[in-house]
Amino acid sequence: MMELPIAVIGGGPVGLAAAANLVGRGLAVKVYEAGAEAGASIRDWGHVRLFSPWAYNIDPAARLLLEKAGWQAPDAALHPTGEDLVREYLAPLSRTPELAPVIEYGARVRGIGRRGIDKVVSRDRELHPFLLTIVDSDGRVRRELARAVIDASGTWTSPNPLGAGGVTAEGEDAFADRIAYSIPDVLGRDRARYAGCTTVVVGAGHSAANVLLDLAELATAEPTTAAIWLTRSNNLSRVYGAANDQLAARGDLGQRLRQLVEAGGIKLVPGFAATAVREADGQLALDGETPDGLRSVSSVDQIVVCTGQRPDLTLTRELRVELDPWLESTKALGPMIDPNLHSCGSVPPHGHRELSHPEPGFYTIGIKSYGRAPTFLMLTGYEQARSVVAAIAGDMTAADHVELVLPETGVCTTAPESAIGCCGGPTPEASDACCVEDAAAKTQGKAGCGCGSPSRVNETVQAR
Repeated sequence: MMELPIAVIGGGPVGLAAAANLVGRGLAVKVYEAGAEAGASIRDWGHVRLFSPWAYNIDPAARLLLEKAGWQAPDAALHPTGEDLVREYLAPLSRTPELAPVIEYGARVRGIGRRGIDKVVSRDRELHPFLLTIVDSDGRVRRELARAVIDASGTWTSPNPLGAGGVTAEGEDAFADRIAYSIPDVLGRDRARYAGCTTVVVGAGHSAANVLLDLAELATAEPTTAAIWLTRSNNLSRVYGAANDQLAARGDLGQRLRQLVEAGGIKLVPGFAATAVREADGQLALDGETPDGLRSVSSVDQIVVCTGQRPDLTLTRELRVELDPWLESTKALGPMIDPNLHSCGSVPPHGHRELSHPEPGFYTIGIKSYGRAPTFLMLTGYEQARSVVAAIAGDMTAADHVELVLPETGVCTTAPESAIGCCGGPTPEASDACCVEDAAAKTQGKAGCGCGSPSRVNETVQAR
């Protein structure tokens, strides 16, 4: 077992951070990336600028490998696009002498189990190595062994459907050629698809905001371009944000969207739960339920669904995983990040203990650890990777000491007019959102900031 590598699934920012931490501790690692390059999924939204500057987007262990190879860090204050993130950080990191030999591209992990035993067997389970089924870019199937598995495969390739009930809306599959998911490049490669068209954007998050702002900009050059915004919620404070958001780019995005809606540049239809899409007079119409009854939105050419993503759980069917029953996050994280109660950009400190499962040696990290919750930040994933790798290495002191210093946000849908900061501090201006927690503090019932305090977590559990 000890001679086998640790398998990392996913070659995105958090997966490569895990690999960098493993290499830094002298542990054997194998990274399986389904795409043709590191950060392949990020290329899909490469035109989008991140809210956070470079200072928040570079993993410390990865930085050491890069600087050893002569890399020069970008200006810490600048905000990269997704394309910048791949070109200036992930691509050079994947080419370092330490990581280049251990990354396999075009390698999709189809399933994970234990060699020689199935999910039911308990005796000596931890002594059986993990067995990964790999499908390579040519469609060939093989199996490889690992002594531990870190799943950082993300959720980008598993978008939520248009249907408000979590299942595809009636007609959604039939009109797939006119429905896009996530964040199309409206002003670039996808311009011809949306110019001069009426596009419905479904969703109340920052992805929807990016698409809507791009459509509004396109309309200045192509006046017949129009945007209709459908949201399930009537409370848009999370996407509108606040001027005091410490991630200024995020706050600015929401404020610009709000101004466009109020000026009539974007038609807003709140409280709309889509149930069906159909053809009407050569165009599309969306049917849905609203608080006032059934309603249809017609004369639509294109639909963009920005309703988030969900984790692909088929990988772990033969593993003993423990998930939050509705978020599909790791179970321990559920009460901390439940968007029904907590919609802030800052989160409680958490590490290997919250990211592990009843399956010994298996961890879920990165945005996949959050399941369907939308509040993940890249910096959180880097600290997750560090803690999990320390646990695998047997350094429990380092693994249990988790530190997160996250930018405060003015986005709190549970109390948007309150003077309470998202991390439990008095106001966003008065709190640096620094969350520190270690094993001793947890044992003694203490934690760093208010969002990680036992009482806050207990209140959340009781409310659920």
